[in-house]
Amino acid sequence: MAIKKSNKDYFGLSWIVSLILAIIPITSLVCGILTRIKDKHYIAAIIRIFVGWNIGWICDLISFILTGKIMKILNV
Repeated sequence: MAIKKSNKDYFGLSWIVSLILAIIPITSLVCGILTRIKDKHYIAAIIRIFVGWNIGWICDLISFILTGKIMKILNV
């Protein structure tokens, strides 16, 4: 399994740094919200506020480990 060296998620940080940020629930929530705002998907950022603490965090973590990208269900 090859580890990606860089990533578009979490502000272009390295895969390892982004993984550490994704593991910690509060940083995952904040980075996820800021990433959605940066992409100008404001409704998705608001939805992350409500589901980012539980289901969103677990799905993001699994998605990030498997694909190297955070899960983006809603692109609005």
